[in-house]
Amino acid sequence: MSFEREWASVRSTSTANVDMRLNQVAPEPGGGGGGNADLSVDQDKLGAIGSAAYALHGRLVKDGNHARTSTTEAGAGLSSHGFLTGAALTTVQETWSSQLNTLLDACANISNHLDYSAASHAKEEADIAAALSASRINEYLK
Repeated sequence: MSFEREWASVRSTSTANVDMRLNQVAPEPGGGGGGNADLSVDQDKLGAIGSAAYALHGRLVKDGNHARTSTTEAGAGLSSHGFLTGAALTTVQETWSSQLNTLLDACANISNHLDYSAASHAKEEADIAAALSASRINEYLK
């Protein structure tokens, strides 16, 4: 089978299984609006995601630069002998480093943001509980 035929087959199979909706929300069962939406934060889930992002960051710091030194040396060595591959290898290394730093920043941002969100949510919950307790006391003072 030629590449074109195989590609056409894969494309037709993938597009046959797509249900696309643009600029609309899926209709609710029963046709009602509003629903019972509620804001909730599951501390365990936030913690698990933040922990996974932190663990990924640690692994990327260690494993992401595994071949940096040898790749840089190989690129410089090939370039010094006039091989164009050396310049290309250096470009690959620079691109890899840039993308790795972007990913490291994203992982750190996710982890830090989720830690902040969990702490902020816990503080807001405590403030709300205190306000509700105070409002009950005010009822008795009237």
